[in-house]
Amino acid sequence: MTAKLQNAQAVPMDIARELANEFSCTAVERDDRGGTPKAERDALRASGLLALSIPSQFGGLNATWSETFEVVREFARVDSSIAHVFGFHHLMLATIRLFATPAQWQPWFELTARKNWFWGNALNPLDTRTVVKGHNGWREFSGKKSFCSGATDSEMLIASAVDDAAGGKLLIAAIPSGRTGITLHGDWNNIGQRQTDSGSATFERVRVEETDLLLDPGPLSTPFACLRPLIAQLHFANIFLGIAEGAFEEARKYTLEEARPWFKSNAAHIGEDPYVLIHYGEFWISLESSRLLVERAGEMLDRAWAKGPALSSEERGQVAVAIATAKVVASRNGLELCSKVFEVTGARSTHASVALDRHWRNLRTQSLHDPLDYKLHELGDWALNGALPIPTFYS
Repeated sequence: MTAKLQNAQAVPMDIARELANEFSCTAVERDDRGGTPKAERDALRASGLLALSIPSQFGGLNATWSETFEVVREFARVDSSIAHVFGFHHLMLATIRLFATPAQWQPWFELTARKNWFWGNALNPLDTRTVVKGHNGWREFSGKKSFCSGATDSEMLIASAVDDAAGGKLLIAAIPSGRTGITLHGDWNNIGQRQTDSGSATFERVRVEETDLLLDPGPLSTPFACLRPLIAQLHFANIFLGIAEGAFEEARKYTLEEARPWFKSNAAHIGEDPYVLIHYGEFWISLESSRLLVERAGEMLDRAWAKGPALSSEERGQVAVAIATAKVVASRNGLELCSKVFEVTGARSTHASVALDRHWRNLRTQSLHDPLDYKLHELGDWALNGALPIPTFYS
């Protein structure tokens, strides 16, 4: 039973910590199994946290992005798949808020808060296999889409299709996941993020009404609308940081309780070994530097979000630089930490039952979806030439 069911006044982070504790009990087994974490998704529904980022006037909890990402990190420490789909749910809500009219997003917000809807993703702008066919007063989406995170067991989907009749324009729509013609294949079988349901979907002559389309102001149309990719980027940075924090805590517990000094060490206890202490000092520095950058970026995003349509291109660009910086650091530091924890836990920690490798697998899998080299190219152009990142779905 979640904190919400016990106490209507429960603080969101208290609810999140209780859920994270529950998720941690089965995280290793579920990582091995893959598939849809149905019980855990239903627990999120019951918790009320699916309304976390929705303003209070629409029945939500009115959390800032910093507060929302704090919950994402709490989940990522124990189960980064849950963190991924939970954060993506709020990213989809941001998508309708930024790309659609109030007459569209306000009812969707109210229904999400009241009915505990889960929103899934079938947007993937790099996958152009889904195309649009125009009809009198409605559109038709047909084709395939990959990397559809959280689509399984969702009530609503954000989907995209290419409109060749409009010069290859990308049309984005919010549609019920169970609409006729949508098939979710459940074919995600990667080394990490194994319960994100990030497999493929097929759209077979799916009817899309004009009121489903997110056209006003539309994707990446204004500086405020261009916050959408930045929310996605900071979501990932928080997942990477949360994974690293979780790996650190698991390694620390294992080191203190299970590991032994090397036979050449003069230390009586592993906690006194000088080389082990050096590693933990490095871990701490990497986590602290990532935390400071990620949290600073969150504060800047909150200020930009509060400006709404008054946000300028320059202000948006400054947030983009801060978030790209945080993401690069969280990615690099997280991958290194998740690999090096084995140097302070020893050979026995590689046993499959410990599953310490899942942290690296999860971070490695997710980090490859947006190459750091191109983030560094954008940051280099900013550092040398003063050129702010050009808004795309990834920057």
